[in-house]
Amino acid sequence: MAMNGVNAADAVRDTIYRATMYLDAQKWEDWLGLCDESFHYAIKSFSPEINYDMIYLQGSRKEMLTMMRLLPKHNTDHSPLSRHTSVYTVDVAPDGKTASAVSSFVVYQNMLDGVNAHIDAGESRLFLVGKYIDKLTIEDGKARFIAREVRLENRRLDKGSHWPI
Repeated sequence: MAMNGVNAADAVRDTIYRATMYLDAQKWEDWLGLCDESFHYAIKSFSPEINYDMIYLQGSRKEMLTMMRLLPKHNTDHSPLSRHTSVYTVDVAPDGKTASAVSSFVVYQNMLDGVNAHIDAGESRLFLVGKYIDKLTIEDGKARFIAREVRLENRRLDKGSHWPI
């Protein structure tokens, strides 16, 4: 059953904000539970030096699941990340079955270890800035991601930052 535009837009916003909370809590499988089987994920940033998009990570839902199951075995920085997401636009298709959305995000990192004289343990720092460009399917009052493109303003990621953003 197709939803009206207002209810569909609310379902999209709810899914985007739930995704933010699951990623903050490192509940990877819950995050993937918000994704359709056809889901595709990509993290990109434009490089003016080469006049081309740099791709940091991309994969299907199945590939993301495999990667997430391996995350505990990776050498990572365990400093927690906190995302702040603001949904800018939600455009629901006329049939109410799909939608696209653009959100802005910032990611803060609470440093567990001091890394230099400028950042001490327990200090928070700005880690990433960018936008989410999402495509979603809407069914039975629930929105599920079909695709998420993470467009970073940053062009340098720190070591151990190989988890979904």
